[in-house]
Amino acid sequence: MATVSPTRRKPALDTPTGLRPEATRDISGALNALLADFFALYLKTKNFHWHVSGPHFRDYHLLLDEQADQLFATTDVIAERVRKIGGRSRLQRVSDNDAEFVTPLDMLAELREDNARLTERMRETHNVCDEHGDVATTSLLEVWIDEAERRTWFLFEASRPGETAGR
Repeated sequence: MATVSPTRRKPALDTPTGLRPEATRDISGALNALLADFFALYLKTKNFHWHVSGPHFRDYHLLLDEQADQLFATTDVIAERVRKIGGRSRLQRVSDNDAEFVTPLDMLAELREDNARLTERMRETHNVCDEHGDVATTSLLEVWIDEAERRTWFLFEASRPGETAGR
């Protein structure tokens, strides 16, 4: 059996891709930042899910659980996309909330703002991918942007003041 010369071996994680090295670097960097944001937002959403209280507990609890599941599912897709284009996964821009108590409406408002910022960052990443002709990643981002906009919308609507009599 022929042995491959060590000088001809490629590094273990050298994934073949049609992208230029600078495209892999730029896109991987942008996706890695999003990966950290998605994971941090997942953990924050789950934490609020576990600690929400009050008269709308069930609705908020279920809403946050659904949103956390969506965020978590996306993390795997992002990490795999980084690997598919030849990059490596590794960041966090979403702030943790370690307050002893957070009101349910403050939880919703904070998550709404986090999701809105995540949407902005995904649009920036979309531009990076578009500049390098990475159609597959731009297509994924378009779906994730839509999902984040939906989460933001739901959080906004869930935190609006209720109707009052006579209106």
